[in-house]
Formats: sequence, C-alpha cells, structure tokens
Amino acid sequence: MIHRVTRIVAPALAVCLALSCAEKTAAAEPRFEFGVISSTMRSAADEAMTQQIIDAIGLEPNIAFIVYDGNLKSASERCDDAVYEQRQQVLETSRVPLVVVPGRHDWADCDRAQAGGYDPTERLDFLRQTLFADNSSSLGQSTLALTRESEVARFHAYRENVRWQVDDTVFVGLNVVSGNNHYSNAGGRNGEYDDRAIATAFWLEHAAEYARRRRAHALIVFIEAAPDFERYERADRFSWLRFDRNRSRDGYLEFKRSLVKAAQIFRGPVIVIHEGPKPLPHGFSIDQPLFDDKGDRLANLTRIAIGPHDPVTQWIKVDVNFAKAPPLLVSLRRIPQTPPQPASQSPAAPLERAPSASGIMPVPPPIPPAAPAEPPLLPKLEEREPATTPPLIAPTIAPTLTQPPAGMPGRGSMQGGS
Repeated sequence: MIHRVTRIVAPALAVCLALSCAEKTAAAEPRFEFGVISSTMRSAADEAMTQQIIDAIGLEPNIAFIVYDGNLKSASERCDDAVYEQRQQVLETSRVPLVVVPGRHDWADCDRAQAGGYDPTERLDFLRQTLFADNSSSLGQSTLALTRESEVARFHAYRENVRWQVDDTVFVGLNVVSGNNHYSNAGGRNGEYDDRAIATAFWLEHAAEYARRRRAHALIVFIEAAPDFERYERADRFSWLRFDRNRSRDGYLEFKRSLVKAAQIFRGPVIVIHEGPKPLPHGFSIDQPLFDDKGDRLANLTRIAIGPHDPVTQWIKVDVNFAKAPPLLVSLRRIPQTPPQPASQSPAAPLERAPSASGIMPVPPPIPPAAPAEPPLLPKLEEREPATTPPLIAPTIAPTLTQPPAGMPGRGSMQGGS
C-alpha cells in the first residue's frame, strides 16, 4: 500500500509507519501534526531562510509544534554569545511552539580553533542559562508547557532534557550528540560525559514510566546523534575479559541500554527520531535497528532518521491520528521559493517588529494552506502487546532490518513487511 502526499508542491515522499498501540475506548481521537528540522543554520546567511521554513511550517493547519533537532550553527562557526543570541531570535519568531534539542556543533565542538577554542562544558552551561532558561515553556510566539529534568534536585543542571505531552502522546528531548556523544578517549575521568549519561538514562526511563502510568499512545524520543544502533553491546558481567581493547569506546552504549529498558517499561510504540549522518535518498528512513540483551529485536521500537538534501527548504512532517490505522504518517515536505498568496485562508497577523541587523523579518511571506487530507496514520493491537515485526510500507524501497550484532544469539527469523 502506497501513500503520496501532495501538499504545497510536487508529490512528497510519504511512508506509513506501522507500530503497535493500545486500544482506546474513545470513538474519535484528536489529530495533530508536528514538524522536524535540523542543522538549517550553517552561517548567518541561513538565518532568513530558516525563519522562512519555520514560518511555512507554522502555517500548516494542524501543526502542534516544531522540533529543531540540533545544530544551531556549523562546526566551523564561532561559538560566541552573539551567535547563540541571534539564532534564538530566529527561533522565537515561530508561530507555533518550538522545542530545541542540543546538537554537537552547539557545544561539543566548541573547543576547535575555528569555533573559538571554547570549553565545551562552559558553552553548554551558557546554553542552559539562555536558550533553555525558561523552566516551563518552549520557544515561539505561542508556547508549549514543558517539564525539564532540572526540576529534579539531583539533576538541576540538565535543563536541556525535556518532556512534554500532546493529547495522549509523550515526547522527550535529550542531549545526546554526534561525535561519539562527547566521549573522550584520553586518560582520566570523563566527568561531563559520565554525569550526563546518568542524567539521560534517568530522564528516559522516567519518561517511559510516565507514559506507562498514563497509558499513553506512544513515546517519541528526540536526539541529535545517530547512535550507531548497529553496534550494541549487551550487558556482560565478564566484558572486561574480551580482547578488543583497540576498539574505540561506544559513547552511546549507556543510551542504547536505557532505550532498551524504556521499551520494556513502556510496551507501547517507542519512536526515536534523530538526524541522519548524511542526506538520505528519500529525505528520511525508517527501520527497527535495536535488539535486546537476548538478541531479540525490539518490536515496539522504531527509528526515524531524518536527512533532507536541502535542510533550509525541506522538512519532515509527522501526521498523528490514533483514530486511523496506522496512526503515524511521515512525509518529506518542501517550501516554495516564491510562495503565492493563499486563496482561502488568511495568514497569521505579523508581529509589530522591525527587521534585525541580519535582515530577518518576524513573519516571512505567507504560503498557501495545505489541502485537507486524511492520511492513514500507528495500528491497534489488543492488550498493548507489541506487534511481532511491524511492517514498513514505502513507495520505492523496502525497510531495512538490521541483523543482530555479532556474538549475540538470535531467536528465530525476522521478516519485514513489504
């Protein structure tokens, strides 16, 4: 079964994501959408285009929020205070709530000479005091209520780790960055990494328990890094006896173990969304890459990797409707370069602001509203038990099912849907 989305411009690639979910007694569930963008601002020249894509997403009729999934700057751009302040101003113009997930270039790469030679930990603290300063709400002209990990006394520093809820879907944003998660292979203790890994594990598992107790439809996790799911080492009491000392330490190991635990705590759909390591043929990919410690594929965990070819004009839309089967539809969207005036819907009124020094206007030219559609969007399963292997339906490519890592026992054969 193939679905195509034709809103705004030429047919966009759409993929139905089939996952398990609990049955609900309500006759009609609320429908909403959210947008995901990442790495759109490589320099000051990209700020105006980033504002335009944010505004275009905000004009979609059912968009509940936008997630900026890491990297407010490029690796070669300086990590100066003024850069962060200017990028925050761009994000604040969003018509809809906008949540920021930290990326590698936002702090972990700041010790590079071309980035200013900053202390990465100090830059992360600066972001916590500015970009993540609001305890209870997102960025944007309209805001979304957030719960930050900093509300837990033990983890008061980790303001960037957040949780929010729309209807019966729970969302989590975590500080897990590319570049091996800022793990240092040099001698000595990885103080920043070790402490952050503990905080990340706590917040992820806490969110899974939160979702379980509220009988949530799904748990959706945002991180910036591609956490190398193909390399997963199960917990082993005698791992120190292995003769693989020359192999680099996996900086995502603790996160993946916590993700396995979270998928076992919350038996509904767990969806991980992260930036892909490079542009993807269709702008995104969907698979089920993670196995548990017994070598069994986690049937209720699905990964969506995003990788548009042009991040400043393309974005990922996720349409959520638990009254449909399957209830999630993922599609790649593009904004028009010269948006015409909408014929049937007036755009939101512009803010009474003057343009900034970089030429950014509070509200870019409007685009036409999206045509109404009813895409099939996660299937229902009794008693909240996960499906065996949820089928992934794609127009041109078959889903990728990763084989268990070497040395891990497999249990039976797994086949993907076609």
